[in-house]
Amino acid sequence: MPAACDSVLEDIEDIVSAQDPKPHDRQFVRKNVFPKVRKRSSQQNTQTDDDPPSDSIIPGVQKIWIRTWGCSHNNSDGEYMAGQLAAYGYKITDNSAEADLWLLNSCTVKNPAEDHFRNSIKKAQEGNKKVVLAGCVPQAQPRQDYLKGLSIIGVQQIDRVVEVVEETIKGHSVRLLGQKKDNGKRLGGARLDLPKIRKNPLIEIISINTGCLNACTYCKTKHARGDLASYPIEELVDRAKQSFQEGVCEIWLTSEDTGAYGRDIGTDLPTLLWKLVEAIPEGAMLRLGMTNPPYILEHLEEMAKILNHPRVYAFLHIPVQSASDSVLMDMKREYCVADFKRVVDFLKEKVPGITIATDIICGFPGETDEDFQETMKLVEQYRFPSLFINQFYPRPGTPAAKMHQVPAAVKKQRTKDLSQLFHSYNPYDHKVGERQRVLVTEESFDSNYYVAHNPFYEQVLVPKDPVLMGKMVEVNIYEAGKHFMKGQPVSDARVYTASITRPLAKGEVSGLTEEFRHAPQNGTNWKGHPSAEIPVKTSFSPWMPLQLPWQQEGSGLKILSVSLALLAVLVMLYYGGMKTEL
Repeated sequence: MPAACDSVLEDIEDIVSAQDPKPHDRQFVRKNVFPKVRKRSSQQNTQTDDDPPSDSIIPGVQKIWIRTWGCSHNNSDGEYMAGQLAAYGYKITDNSAEADLWLLNSCTVKNPAEDHFRNSIKKAQEGNKKVVLAGCVPQAQPRQDYLKGLSIIGVQQIDRVVEVVEETIKGHSVRLLGQKKDNGKRLGGARLDLPKIRKNPLIEIISINTGCLNACTYCKTKHARGDLASYPIEELVDRAKQSFQEGVCEIWLTSEDTGAYGRDIGTDLPTLLWKLVEAIPEGAMLRLGMTNPPYILEHLEEMAKILNHPRVYAFLHIPVQSASDSVLMDMKREYCVADFKRVVDFLKEKVPGITIATDIICGFPGETDEDFQETMKLVEQYRFPSLFINQFYPRPGTPAAKMHQVPAAVKKQRTKDLSQLFHSYNPYDHKVGERQRVLVTEESFDSNYYVAHNPFYEQVLVPKDPVLMGKMVEVNIYEAGKHFMKGQPVSDARVYTASITRPLAKGEVSGLTEEFRHAPQNGTNWKGHPSAEIPVKTSFSPWMPLQLPWQQEGSGLKILSVSLALLAVLVMLYYGGMKTEL
């Protein structure tokens, strides 16, 4: 068969003659070339840059639905993750159906919460949604069968949620479960000055520490949050000040045990609270989170003084769990019923009108009828206005799960009996006719009222007048229910506006200061310290984790990097002889 040409072509450039224009020449005549505009069908759907197709793999443009279960600490983590994702460009949506990815932030305290979490994972997978898991369930037991192949962001790694979401959208499985440490010492967690989206723009939730010093035999949260690690006082005060500058009028302090705060860093809770009180503007309030009896016992005098401060709610959540010393011993609660009573009695004497909330577990392994009756007597004696009643659920991997269990029917009956006792008294009937000062912060579940709280953190429903939101007003109490009172604003009373500035709009990102708007330079982080990369474990290799403006390091914007890469590919194709229809 004859050859097609006289010589063998070593390269496609061999077919270019000396008379043909060179790439350099073509570049200078491009300005005289005008592309033909193709007419598109009027029925063809168009896409805008702001609304790319849902199957796009361009990072930072997808819609994300976030669901959080559990405590206020978990809710704070969810707010931080939402803020970082929104700051990067993702759209946070309340509509789970339209979301491209579901971020499920779990709670491991009780079986029902984990059941809801598991069912949500299944529903997401059935709807072909990308899934990222967060919270205490995957942190405590990441190897459970129903978590296999799914991306996980650990409770101390929430500042890297954008990386995990981005890689999950690309089809990868990423797991970040490590602990944050400084010179070998465990830190409280991610930075407090990260961007966040507050569920309620008027309320800031600040986690003052993570973990605890106890080892309760029923607790699964300990497996996830670990031992006590406290944030420095100055960082907590700075976060509070920033919140007030963004229109917040109420701060909640939260952790697994606020009473243990500072024991790992050489300070204590009263010292922190006095510093925070100095930063609270007139008309704003501070609410303390849960504290266990052993650690509050050491600071009763100072805590009473703080709880009497006009800008601190006279409210304290102190879980007793059981009024039987033998049950408390099996729980390893490290206190006896007398300790709990001492705390409550002292605070009731020194802080008139204080609200004491508590928790009780019904049907703990080994609890006898006599033990349970002691608990009933305690509730009858103190008539707690706020009582969290929990039927015992054995959590996998805890010592209590291996103990001899109380029959399910008995647990259910004891829970019912205690609930009936709790609902047999009305704690607020005697307050009808009082004139109270209340801070209005939210809307009721039925949307018929605004919700306010008086100085004892008792719920007061007020008329749904937009003028009242975020304000401290005086009301006359005209009705009382089991869990609330109703108040009518006093017309001639002074109204306090706590906010230093206008509150952020619902869904607006907090913490977007100038340092978050520009990429850091010279390998330093946002505090000006040398960056320290945290190793990333993934289900694929190699992978270089994306560095974000609010993380340890990074230079340049991701969008700019992608654009330059695409431009480079186009130039290579052009000079390589690609023919383009013009």
